[in-house]
Amino acid sequence: MYEYFEGKLAMLEPTQAVVDCGGVGYLLEITLNTYESLRKADESKVKVYAHLAVREDAQQLYGFYDLAEREMFRLLIGVNGVGNQTARVMLSSLTVDELRAAIQTQDVKKVQRVKGIGAKTAQRIVLELADKLGAMGTMGVVGGLAPQANQARDEAMTALTMLGFPKAAVEKLLTASDWRHEDGSAMTVEEIVKEGLRRL
Repeated sequence: MYEYFEGKLAMLEPTQAVVDCGGVGYLLEITLNTYESLRKADESKVKVYAHLAVREDAQQLYGFYDLAEREMFRLLIGVNGVGNQTARVMLSSLTVDELRAAIQTQDVKKVQRVKGIGAKTAQRIVLELADKLGAMGTMGVVGGLAPQANQARDEAMTALTMLGFPKAAVEKLLTASDWRHEDGSAMTVEEIVKEGLRRL
């Protein structure tokens, strides 16, 4: 129904974005990788590819910075036991290229390290998607420049709580460290959230 939204980036948070298309704002659920790409984009005109998820009680739009990520999302939700939220967490923990490589090399343990993915689900993902990934591109989304440490930590806290983790547990984890690299440089929101997804 919706292929993409092109317009002004009216709002951006680690898990959500609003794209203003001719005066109509579309709220999109996004992955952490898409957030990092949109954060670096020209907010006056962005293009976000869409996926509409329809349930009995709601309709939800998911947005992706590139087609490869949307295609991977659609492949993931086609696997029994993988819902929209789980697929979004997977694509926030790993880039498309990282996930594709794990599937093609049958690295079940790497897939299972994503929060919420059990051994059986990881095995199903690898088995069912290995043959379907040949036609996909190899585009990946990488992190950009690090914002101030406190801002990054606050945004990471918002992202993790919106992904369904208990606020108290997230606060305890994120306040236990200053989230810097060994060289003293501040970690990006993407790096903090990925580390949080591994620890929570």
